[in-house]
Amino acid sequence: MASPSTRQGLIDYALRQNGAPVLEINIEDDQISDLVDDAIQFYNERHMDGYIRTHLKVKFTQAMIDDMTTDTTTAVAAATSSAISVNWEEQNNYLKVPEHVTSVIKVFDFVSKNVTNLFDVRYQWRLNDLWDLTNTEILTYEMVNRRLEDIYFLLEGQKQTRFQMRGDRLYLDLDFKTDVKENDFLILECYRAIDPTNTAAVYNDLWMKRYVTALIKRQWGSNLIKFQGAQLPGGITMNGEFIYNEGKQAVEKLEDEMIRSYETPPLDMIG
Repeated sequence: MASPSTRQGLIDYALRQNGAPVLEINIEDDQISDLVDDAIQFYNERHMDGYIRTHLKVKFTQAMIDDMTTDTTTAVAAATSSAISVNWEEQNNYLKVPEHVTSVIKVFDFVSKNVTNLFDVRYQWRLNDLWDLTNTEILTYEMVNRRLEDIYFLLEGQKQTRFQMRGDRLYLDLDFKTDVKENDFLILECYRAIDPTNTAAVYNDLWMKRYVTALIKRQWGSNLIKFQGAQLPGGITMNGEFIYNEGKQAVEKLEDEMIRSYETPPLDMIG
C-alpha cells in the first residue's frame, strides 16, 4: 500500500518503486534491513520531525552516588625521567542515559531556590529591593529574579555538565558529597529520537519512503556491478553500473534536500 505503517510495509513499498515484482531485485534481506536502519538513524539525527524536545528525570539513590564517587584507573605512565610509574584515575561521575537521547540542552540547576540564609546574596537583594510587594510590578519582580541568577552565577559559578551521545553518558562535574543527596531528582531538557515502532507515521514520511527506495536501488546496482557484462538467456546484458549511479544520485539529492529543507538550522551566537 502507498501509506506504509510498518517496517515491512516500508520495505515492500520501496521494492515496488524499484520494479518488484515485475523485476527481480537482487538484494538480500539483511542488506535491506541494514539500509532501513541507516535511513531511520539519519532521519532521527537530522530531520526536524525525527526527534522531540522533552524532559527526563531520574532519582538519585545512595548506590548511584557511591558509584559516582568511585575512581577507576585509566592509564599508567612515567611520572619522572627515572620512570617512576603513576596511576592516572578518573571519577565515575556520569549517568547512563537512554540510548534514544540525541542531545542534552540543559540540566536544571542543583541549587535550591529556597533561601533561608541571612547572609545569602539573594536574601539580601530581596530584603532591600523587594521590601514592599504591594507596590512591586510583576515585570520588575521577574527582572530582579533574572538579575539575581546572574549575580549568583558570577559569585558561585554554575555546575558543569557534559553529554557524550555515542556512549550515552551524561557527565556531572559535581561534589557528590555535598551537591547531591539521596532521593534528589536530576531533571534534564533534551532531544529524544522518535521511535518508529511507537510512531508509525515515520514509515509513511514522504522523504523517508523516497530515501529508502534510493538506498535499495543503489545497493541493488552495487550488487549487480560484480556481474557487469554477464549475458542472460535471450541476449539480455546486465547493466549494474547504470542502476548504481542512478541510485547514488537519488541518495545524494535526498541528503542534500534534508540539509536544505528539513534539518533545523544552527542558531547564531551574537555577542
